[in-house]
Amino acid sequence: MSDTTVQKLMALAARQFDADVDALRPEDDLFEALGIDSFQAVEFISDLEDEFDVELPDYELQGVKTFAALADKIDKRR
Repeated sequence: MSDTTVQKLMALAARQFDADVDALRPEDDLFEALGIDSFQAVEFISDLEDEFDVELPDYELQGVKTFAALADKIDKRR
């Protein structure tokens, strides 16, 4: 995972879900840190695919809960 990807990911999440980006950490659980449900997460993933120009298959995202893990999946697809 690159620091650039995780920082951009957290900035996008903070903007989309009105969270404090300075309070987010790479090891934070996405759902808990952002206060989102699975439907919001799916929409967020779709937005990330557009932003990072990648495709993130559902099977690769199973078990991904942290910003760091999601950034790692994004970087592997670039």
